[in-house]
Amino acid sequence: MPDYLFDSHALLAFFQKEKGAEVVEKILRKAFTQQIDRFICVINLGEIIYITKRQFGEGKKLEILGRVYQLGFKVLPVPDTLVFKAAELKAEYAISYADCFALACALDQSAILVTGDPEFKKVTTPVNIHWIR
Repeated sequence: MPDYLFDSHALLAFFQKEKGAEVVEKILRKAFTQQIDRFICVINLGEIIYITKRQFGEGKKLEILGRVYQLGFKVLPVPDTLVFKAAELKAEYAISYADCFALACALDQSAILVTGDPEFKKVTTPVNIHWIR
């Protein structure tokens, strides 16, 4: 069973109980019970941190950061090879640079990318996407 890589869009929907949150919760439960890895790229985790702090303040930011680790996410670092891969993807697709890191990590880990971000509909690179919306 492939692992899951979550982008910031999916986890923000989950934490903020937006549309798609129930799909993310179902994936997280399945991953937990079947011992499937849950990944997030450190760049996308940074997005969650700054968006949460900007919208809800320091306390909520720390709460969400703690929840990411409580949910058993493995935070993927960004070595040079991943930066170069994300840059190549950015040159190829009109998607945000942070989304390119999520895509690069999903490809690198052979993981299913969990997202609801419509920008990924532009991507033709062979990656398995689990849409939350």
